[in-house]
Amino acid sequence: MTVTQKLNVKVIGQGKQPMLFAHGYGCDQKMWRYVTSAFENDYQVILFDHIGFGKSDASGYTIGRYNSLEAYADDVLAIIEELNLQDVIYVGHSVSAMIGVLASNKQPERFAKLVLISPSPCYVNDDNYIGGFTEENINGLISSLESDYLTWAHTIAPVIMGNPDRPVLGQELADSFCSSNIEVAKDFARITFLSDNRHDLGNVTTDTLILQCSEDVIAPEVVGEYVHEQINGSQFVKMEAVGHCPNLSAPEETITAIKNFLKR
Repeated sequence: MTVTQKLNVKVIGQGKQPMLFAHGYGCDQKMWRYVTSAFENDYQVILFDHIGFGKSDASGYTIGRYNSLEAYADDVLAIIEELNLQDVIYVGHSVSAMIGVLASNKQPERFAKLVLISPSPCYVNDDNYIGGFTEENINGLISSLESDYLTWAHTIAPVIMGNPDRPVLGQELADSFCSSNIEVAKDFARITFLSDNRHDLGNVTTDTLILQCSEDVIAPEVVGEYVHEQINGSQFVKMEAVGHCPNLSAPEETITAIKNFLKR
């Protein structure tokens, strides 16, 4: 099976320069549906599902293979190699922001730009670093999702989404969580929330945009500012969008910020 088959890769659009969109935890490529249409006339838009999510094929999944975010970055690079992509504009949401950082650090010659939406290199507070969670918080979160994933998903999804006045958004995220391969989702959550990629930020040489939402409980503003400070020459945009998923809650603002960045 090719990687494009395994990860349900879809290629759309009329342009030549590739834009590769990578979804966040518990999601799939449908989460980009309000954003990608704005780029299809000018770019080659590439979508995929991380293994265990969406319509990917998880039959070959093992925790031995997918034991770190590096493995997911290798999948991104495998897509790029299989499709023979150059000058890639990578758009990564949430954990896929750091996956993009890892991929671009491994093969910077393949990437033209990075767009990091709601990124966090480390979720746990550490000395002078504020990640947004104590170690106890993270351990409790992981314990909760491992003991009863479906209940955890329905409880946490609206909190992650924010926008309590638009409950349909939180419900969509919860439904997405619950449709994932549960064992993969448990592993990926543990890997994500215990990851620490702070040391990788200083190695980024690709032109980078950081999109930071307001009232983001997963990746608060101080985290986005930290990512901006660590990536030399990066651009930081504080959005009016609330919550962790502006690709769903504020697609027009997300589109505008990305297009402005691509013009520079």
